[in-house]
Amino acid sequence: MNIDLNVPAIEEVTGIISVGTGINGADEGDNINITQKAISEVKKIKEQNNIPADYGLRVGVKGGGCSGLSYTLGFDAAAKEKDMVLEAEGVNVFIDAKSIFYLMGVTLDYSDGLMGKGFTFNNPNATKTCGCGSSFGV
Repeated sequence: MNIDLNVPAIEEVTGIISVGTGINGADEGDNINITQKAISEVKKIKEQNNIPADYGLRVGVKGGGCSGLSYTLGFDAAAKEKDMVLEAEGVNVFIDAKSIFYLMGVTLDYSDGLMGKGFTFNNPNATKTCGCGSSFGV
């Protein structure tokens, strides 16, 4: 399987930006998606915290949590050597090579409802999740 580490945004449909996977042979259902609301919140956080505009959003998966895996979000100055670099509305998204397979098909959203606010992951590959929603299993 060949991986292209620099993939541009593919399309925007109904507020969801599909940034692809960069994996040859992956189909449309494997695309990583980010909602317009999530991108707007990332830009807002960067501005409020004086994070340089060229810093990218690092999205990943690590072992841990009651269901076995948990999502990670943060900012990085640059991509690391084997990172997948995707772009959504001027925001670079860095994903390490190990995490990309757990994130295929996922949609990153931002919720600010009455029950709380924060980033959420809708992962069609998750076979189990914990009650708090911060970890998952495949």
